[in-house]
Amino acid sequence: MIIKLIVEGGSMAPGPAISQKLGPAGINIGQVISKVNDATKDFKGLKVPVELDVNTSSKTFNIKVFSPPVSELLKKELGITKGSGLQKKEYPGNASIEQIISVAKIKFPNMLSKDLKAAVKSVVGTCVSLGLLIENKPAVEAEEEINKGKYDKEIKGEITKTPEQKKQELQQFYLDIKTKQEKIKKQEEAAKEAAKEAATAATPAATTVSATPAKSKEEKTPAKKAEAKKK
Repeated sequence: MIIKLIVEGGSMAPGPAISQKLGPAGINIGQVISKVNDATKDFKGLKVPVELDVNTSSKTFNIKVFSPPVSELLKKELGITKGSGLQKKEYPGNASIEQIISVAKIKFPNMLSKDLKAAVKSVVGTCVSLGLLIENKPAVEAEEEINKGKYDKEIKGEITKTPEQKKQELQQFYLDIKTKQEKIKKQEEAAKEAAKEAATAATPAATTVSATPAKSKEEKTPAKKAEAKKK
């Protein structure tokens, strides 16, 4: 019996969802949690796919741990909590090619990629989805440079450590971009607020005009009423 789980690395805890999956197998849930946490402790803070091969007769099980999704590995590598919902407008991080290679090496055994370069390009594709920069450029542009062979030396050498000076330069570039992003965001929010206030201010004026009924042409003035009485 195969049971598939997605757990928090090193922090699997009992709960209704876990009980629902493991209960029918008749195995000791506490024991499973302990062994899974030990097996996934190196991925602390990440969502990790785990597969349990359960022998329902002997009530024993084997654990197989898969590496976390590429997106999770990238977030950990860059120290970010989420990607951008506004690609090309907001960038949540700036990765070095060495960091991309590092993630590609971790995922390569579980990928269908023919070689490390193909795996690197696959990771870059996830960077596009997350809205990340790579080497100070949008991920799409970095992918074009990889296709042209710009980073072949790093990929062939399987270099995964970013030089300290380069790391600082990438971080400074990102901080400058982030400052600009926040400035633009504040300007947009201010413009929206101004438009909202203008719309609110215009609404009462329109209501006042429409609430005042026009005098009917048939309505008789005091003078006309007096004339009618004489008749």
